[in-house]
Amino acid sequence: MASITLSTKGRITIPKKIRDCLELRPGTQLDFSINCDGKIVIRRVKPRTEESNSRFEAVRGKADVMWRTKELMTLLRSEG
Repeated sequence: MASITLSTKGRITIPKKIRDCLELRPGTQLDFSINCDGKIVIRRVKPRTEESNSRFEAVRGKADVMWRTKELMTLLRSEG
């Protein structure tokens, strides 16, 4: 574990070993969160790809109807 000192401007330097492990480069976006144990978790934000801009990504997780499997299969299999 590395010990890091916070600068007077609130900045830190991420140790090289961690930068290399996460493949961090200048301009890389990071996501900071705190887990249940109060530990800080740093994740590299993956750049958006063409796939993530697809019409499917735009609506993923937006359904407001909770379908039961049997009802959904009946709907999808209907000839109508």
